[in-house]
Amino acid sequence: MTNPVDPETGAPLRRDVRPLTLAYKGQSITVDMPGWYGDKPDEGIFEAEDMKVSDRALNRLKARTEGLLEPEEIRRIRKKLSLTQEAAGELIGGGPRAFQKYETGDLLPSRAISSALVLLDHDPKALTVLEARQAKTPARPPVPTPHL
Repeated sequence: MTNPVDPETGAPLRRDVRPLTLAYKGQSITVDMPGWYGDKPDEGIFEAEDMKVSDRALNRLKARTEGLLEPEEIRRIRKKLSLTQEAAGELIGGGPRAFQKYETGDLLPSRAISSALVLLDHDPKALTVLEARQAKTPARPPVPTPHL
């Protein structure tokens, strides 16, 4: 975005970082929010990359409030299990890109994923149960694409 202006006043906006407090179920978190700001302290225009900051912070706050694992814990447990992100998604759940999203904070893990990781952190040998189960699962045949 180049040289944005305040939509109400037409005054030029400037790139800045300001504190933003997010709230969820009585809890709050404050983050440094990048964006385009004018003279009004609580108003700004945000690009997609800016919104990732607040989205990730809100996911972190929700994880804390709901008792789910936060991104750093998810990464720590996955590495303890010696799994790639893709392998963790296939074995534990969520799909091949899920752990990338959990570990960046872009996606909040489900309670089931969070609980499975807590159990695996406590007993890493239990991973063999999931590996054996996956080995027994037959590969799915490709879904035919309808011809139009």
